[in-house]
Amino acid sequence: MFFDKTIVVTFVLLFTAVFAQASEPKELVLLNWANYMDPDVLVEFEQRTGISVKQRYFDSDSARGEILLETEGKGFDLALVNGASIRILAKRGWLAPVDESSIPNLKHIDPRWRTAFEGARSYGVPYFWGTLGIVYRKDLVPFTVSSWMDLLRPAEELHGKISMIGDSADLIGTALKALGYSLNITDEKAMQEAEALLQAQAPAVKTYRYISIGADSALLTGQVVMSMMYNGDMRMLQQHSDNIAFVLPKEGGNIWTDYLSVLSASPRKADAKRFIDFLNEPEIAARLAQFTHYATPNLSAEALLPAEFMNDPVIYPTGEALDNSEAYGRLPPRAQKRRAAIFSRLVD
Repeated sequence: MFFDKTIVVTFVLLFTAVFAQASEPKELVLLNWANYMDPDVLVEFEQRTGISVKQRYFDSDSARGEILLETEGKGFDLALVNGASIRILAKRGWLAPVDESSIPNLKHIDPRWRTAFEGARSYGVPYFWGTLGIVYRKDLVPFTVSSWMDLLRPAEELHGKISMIGDSADLIGTALKALGYSLNITDEKAMQEAEALLQAQAPAVKTYRYISIGADSALLTGQVVMSMMYNGDMRMLQQHSDNIAFVLPKEGGNIWTDYLSVLSASPRKADAKRFIDFLNEPEIAARLAQFTHYATPNLSAEALLPAEFMNDPVIYPTGEALDNSEAYGRLPPRAQKRRAAIFSRLVD
C-alpha cells in the first residue's frame, strides 16, 4: 500500500498538537480583591470542570486600573470591576460581551444591578453590592462614631491612628459627602473645600493603603483605630474581635456594585463564562455571600440565605444614611482631571 509521506507527517503533527492541547492543564486567571472569593468554591469548580482558577490581587480600584493599563488588559481571563469603570474599560476594547446565551444563570440576577451602570448589562455580571463607611475600635475610640467628620477631623488622641483608602473616587467622595455635597458634584468651590478638608486631615493619617482584614490587621493590633472600609470587610474583621464596629455615616456614602467581566484578550472566554455561570448557581452564590459577608444581587440565592444574614443592618443597611448614599456617576474629563490632581497632591 502506498502512503504519501507528507500526509503522514502532517497527520502526526496535527495529532501531537491536539494531544498536547488536550493534556495541557486548564487554568483561568482572575484579577480580584483579596478575600473576595471562597477557596472551597474554586475547588468545587475545578473538581467539576477540570479548570483551576488562579487569582492575582489588587488593593484599590485605582490599582486595578493601573494593572490593566500596564498590561492593556492582557494576561487575565476575568477581572473584578467596579460599576463606574465598566464603560471606560469596554470603550478601550478590553471587555468581552456577556449575555444569557453564554451565561444562562444571569436569569437569577436582580435587573436593578444589571443596569445600575452604563455598559454593565453588556459587559459585566453583578457579583456583590455594598456600602463604604467607617470601621473603628470601639474600645479605643472614646465616643460613638456617626459622621464622616469623626474620621476627617479626628480627635487629637487619634492622630497617627487613622487610615484612608488610596483611591481618588473614594477619598474625595468621602470628603464631599462629609461637607454635604453629592459624590458627583463638579462645582469648583466644593472641590476646593474637599481638598482643604483632606489636606488638614493628612497629618493625622497613618496610611492611605487599604487595611488588611486578616488576623494581622492593623485594626486588630491597635496601630489603626479608625478607617474607611467596605461594609462586608468589617464582618470578616469582627470574626477576630468583638471590639470592631462599623457605621454608615449619617451623611451617606457610596453604594457600589462589583461586576465580573471577561477580558477580550482572554484565550479562554468560554471557560471564563462557564465559571461566571457556575458562580451564579443559587446555592453557590449563597455560599459566596456568607463567605464575603456582602449582599448578593442573585435573587434566587437570597431565598437560600438565613434570616440572620438578610436582616444584618451592616450587610443590608436601611434608614437615612442609606437614603443619603449614592452611586458614582459619569464625570466630564475636566472634572476627572481635577480630582486626579487633588489625589496626587495628597497621596503621591
